[in-house]
Parts: sequence; C-alpha cells; structure tokens
Amino acid sequence: MSIILAFSGGLDTSFCVPYLRETYGTPVHTVTVDTGGLRPGDADAIAERAADLGAASHTLIDGKKALYDDHLSYLIRGNVLRGGVYPLCVGPERVVQARAMVQAAADHGSTAIAHGSTGAGNDQVRFDVAIQVLSRSMLGHEIDVVAPIRSLGLTRAASTEYLLERGFEVPSETTAYSINRGLWGTTIGGEETLTTQTPLPEDAYPDTVSPKEAPDEAVELEITFEQGLPVAVDGKRMDGVSLVEHLNDVGGAHGVGRDIHVGDTILGIKGRVGFEAPAAEILLTAHRELEKLVLSKWQQVKKDELARFYGMLLHEGQYFDPVMRDIEAHLLSSAASVSGTVTVELYKGGVSVLGADSPNSLFNADLATYGEENALWNGRDAEGFTRLAGIPSLLAAESGADASPASPPLASITGPSVTPISG
Repeated sequence: MSIILAFSGGLDTSFCVPYLRETYGTPVHTVTVDTGGLRPGDADAIAERAADLGAASHTLIDGKKALYDDHLSYLIRGNVLRGGVYPLCVGPERVVQARAMVQAAADHGSTAIAHGSTGAGNDQVRFDVAIQVLSRSMLGHEIDVVAPIRSLGLTRAASTEYLLERGFEVPSETTAYSINRGLWGTTIGGEETLTTQTPLPEDAYPDTVSPKEAPDEAVELEITFEQGLPVAVDGKRMDGVSLVEHLNDVGGAHGVGRDIHVGDTILGIKGRVGFEAPAAEILLTAHRELEKLVLSKWQQVKKDELARFYGMLLHEGQYFDPVMRDIEAHLLSSAASVSGTVTVELYKGGVSVLGADSPNSLFNADLATYGEENALWNGRDAEGFTRLAGIPSLLAAESGADASPASPPLASITGPSVTPISG
C-alpha cells in the first residue's frame, strides 16, 4: 500500500515526503498537476526534488486542458469575478488537481492522499471536499486524506529544521511573497496583503510589466467568440489553452490584469490577495460587451445573478453540488447566441472596448434609434407607456408606503416659484 502526495516541490510538500514515509512506513508517490503554473525547467526540477527526498515515483500530469474545458469555459461564459474583481485563479485548479490525485490513488492502489495545506487557508477545504466526493465516485469508497502541516501545526521554520536534520537540502534563498501561478492568473500574498491599506510593490508581480513601464503605443486586438467562448485572436484560431496563454503574454507586456482583492474566506474571516490575470481581464471585458449586444435585458440580469452564485460556490469548494450543473446548463443555453467579434485596446494596464459586432445583434438601427426615431411605435404609444410605467410608484406614493425620514411626502415637496407672464 502507499500514499499519493500532491507535490509542488516547495517547502511544505518537501517536508511531507520524508515525514509520511517515516510516520506511516509506506511508499510515497508524488504527483504534480500542471494547471499552467510551470515555467521552462520547473518540471525537471520538481521531479529531481521528489527523487532526492525519497519518493517511490513521481508523475507529471498536464491539467491545463481539463482546467479550461471543465472550469474556465464556464467562468468566461458567466463573466465570473468574485467581488467584481478577482477572476477565481486558484479554486478551479484544486478540483483538477484533486481529480488527478484520486486517479493516481486508483492506479497505485494507494490507501491515502496527502496534501501540504495549512489549517488557515481555503485550499484545505477545496482539496478535502473534492477528494471525499471523487474517491467515492471513482474508487467506490472514501479514501483517507492526510494533511501533515495542518495536523501538526508546523511553522516554516519547523519544516526547514526537520529537513535539514535528515540531510535534505533546503534552498537558502527565500521570497517575501507567496506565489501561485496558473493558467487563469497568478495570486500573490505577502506582508502588504496582511493589511488593507498597503498596495503591493511593483516587483511583487512576477510576470507582468508595470503599467508605468508598459509601451507608450497601445495595441488593438480583435477577439472572435463562438457560442460564448473565444476561438481566435486577430483572425488566428487557437484552442482555448493556447489562446489564454497568448493573451497572458500580450496583456502582461502591457501591464494588464494587476489588482488586489479583499473578500470572505471559506473559514469565515476576511482575506486579501494580490493577483495578475491579463487573459482573464481581456476576455471577460470583451465577452461582457458582446453579451450586451446579443442578450435580452432579462437574460443578462438572471445570468449575472446565477454566475455570481456559481463563482461563490466554486471558490468555496462546492463544485460538486448538483446546483452547479444546473447553472452550467443555464450558462450554456444563454451562450448559444454569443458569437461575434470584439475589438479591444490595451494601453498602460487598461483594457478598453473599441467596438463589437455580431450576426445575432439586437442593436437594430433600421427599426429604432435611441433618443431619435423608430418604426416600432409612435408618440402616442410612448405616452401611454410612460403613464403605465409610473403607476406602481404613484400608488405607493399616494398610500404613503414610501414615506421615510429621507423621503418627505409628496405634499411637502415644492417646486420653484413661477411668475405668470401677462400679455
């Protein structure tokens, strides 16, 4: 029997390899799932680290396509931003990684899955919930979950000491920032994010150019969407993963996608995190504008409501609740007409929409022009509509139902004095 360990090669998961071997007396198989965070050379370095620590085997799994198909595609269709700011960079990655861990457990006949989460963050919930659900569906029983850093309450200093005592190298260089790279964005935590007043310094952002140092010339991009998903940039068709990677590169070079988010954690406290997500900002800005063109008013209202709820549940580790499949069905349905092109401009960290076009556009200047003329109604129709539109408010005002200290009754409101003009 053996243990599967979600392995990043960092301090916490490095501690877990020898600790699990010594404590449970069983082989430890390390698994790394690339959800877009590995740079050139990282995969080899992580595999070498696992071998040096005594892992029985190491497996690298490419999870980028699964991340895009199963998660990012719905976040794009829903324009999902937590708190109107944060594009959910991390939450969906944990679902993809958990599924790979359970599959590895099935392949190795392992008795437990381990991860390096602490007891203070969101990831412990995401991993534990996903592994519980997936192990029952994929293995037929619930597998044990082990989180040594959480259960022991270890500090980074204690983990370092443990490894050094056993002759394992611990890199002496440290960073003041905790970085989590992924396809949909990179999150950044540091001393500044422990407060609510201080911004992150420019050098805390690892992969984007400072907007102040971005090119002085703006760049225009034409993004093509088909049924709610991006399929081409400037006429060049790409698969979803390649398209996101391309926009991360282009947007990052122009300082796009930097921000800081304050929100509620799963454990009930407030948290603050910095992030850079160029592709997410570009795509959600463009997609939102295209939706305005092709969806009805009430489609937009209901879709936005459901998408916000969808993002909250995904962030909080509730991806497997059946309501998520219901909302995905709604997002797929509403996306059926969201096809067309959007032209955006990137300049000094900003994304501006220059124009949008769609064969399904509801913007019909041949029938009506806002504020001017139309062929769908006449002045008398409009007069009757405005009368009817005011009736609910008029009835409430007459009954006094809207009375409040801030809203005096209608009788107390006086207009300007008018002097009659004598002829």
